[in-house]
Amino acid sequence: MVLVYTHKITPRLTYVFKQVFTRILLLPVEFTTHKIAFLSYDGMKMSYTKQPLGDEIFIRCTDLLYSHGIDHIEPGISYWDEVPCFFQTSAPSMIPFDLFAASFFLLSRYEEYMPHVRDEHERFTAVESFAYRKKFIEKPVVDIWAYKLREILKKRFPYQQFEKRSFKYLSTIDIDLAYMYKYKGFMRHVGGIIKDLTELQFQKIVERFLIVFNFKKDPYDVYDYILRLHEKHEVELIFFFLLGEYNNFNKNISVNNGKFKRLIKEMADYVGIGVHPSYYTMKDDEKMKNEKKLLESILNSQVYRSRQHFLRIDLPETYQHLIDLGITEDYTMGFAKHYGFRAGTCTPFYFYDLDFEIQTPLKIFPFAVMDGTLKDYLSMTTKKSFETIEKLVEEVKKVDGTFITIFHNESLSGTGRWLNWDKKFEEFLAGIGKN
Repeated sequence: MVLVYTHKITPRLTYVFKQVFTRILLLPVEFTTHKIAFLSYDGMKMSYTKQPLGDEIFIRCTDLLYSHGIDHIEPGISYWDEVPCFFQTSAPSMIPFDLFAASFFLLSRYEEYMPHVRDEHERFTAVESFAYRKKFIEKPVVDIWAYKLREILKKRFPYQQFEKRSFKYLSTIDIDLAYMYKYKGFMRHVGGIIKDLTELQFQKIVERFLIVFNFKKDPYDVYDYILRLHEKHEVELIFFFLLGEYNNFNKNISVNNGKFKRLIKEMADYVGIGVHPSYYTMKDDEKMKNEKKLLESILNSQVYRSRQHFLRIDLPETYQHLIDLGITEDYTMGFAKHYGFRAGTCTPFYFYDLDFEIQTPLKIFPFAVMDGTLKDYLSMTTKKSFETIEKLVEEVKKVDGTFITIFHNESLSGTGRWLNWDKKFEEFLAGIGKN
């Protein structure tokens, strides 16, 4: 156990210390404001305040963890052994910055509460983020800082046993369009044929008829393949199904289609299932509620996982709505237009609500990269895309973190614009567990 002395125990302080010590370093942590109790403690300890009490491990605090509400903050950047850091402090602090304030700034998504420019889908973008502007978005700095702190603790307390966590890969698949052609309904087929005619895509028209009349398998029907692949390499897998009403942004099969319902039920027998709240649920909690109920009625069980369609979240309202609906795990934390670590970490963490200054029961699972980011937004080749993914994996392995990706059944079909992505994904899975 680590005993931490501080002049004031606040919700922000306990939140971020438990994330760093308990969830990243796997060390229990306790707090005290009593100097005598702290000085007499002969176990592992550190102080986090303005001045050290003795010769203990001391980290000089800034004011962020003792504040309330939101102030406009633009920290300066510096380096700790070549690792980017901010909220600089001075001696006699054993590290040159307030590690816990910096971690809280990133984990709480403090900057997303401040005024910022949004993209065409009303999203907070990577280019607006502090991590992108200061060029450390591709590193899980919160975990890196924690591991560097662990080395300091090891040197000071060589008798202490430190439990080591293990690298983990979590594969998540969004089902935005369950089938390319099948089960779409007459009018959608007519519209698709007209579009193909105007674009002179006669081969697509022939393919549509072959698939609709069961002479050929639908290209996006790769569910058995995905299951076999993940089972072979013993990789945890979660599917997120889009169930929203049809519109320009939600184009999945109708939730009333029996074949679609059967697909969802069959997948639930093998993998984790989550709801994929549709485009307009970001600001419509009733719509979000209805879609969750739909999935629960299909599965005949409670749904507690979620990821927003188009990665649309508006903090803190979207997360507050998810909490009200009983969602306990969210997988939206990441960027659509760039890869990396939106919250500066590759470790799941709890959402801290800055409106109410409390840690909530909603656990955030931050993803590092999405297929569409690499191909559509950054226009990378297939080879370059998977090289980028591998570099991110190496960053996460350095801190024994959790690496999370987003793919789609479409990208794993290996057809059309996703040619060879299935083969490269197989190679990626085969090598993910190797050092």
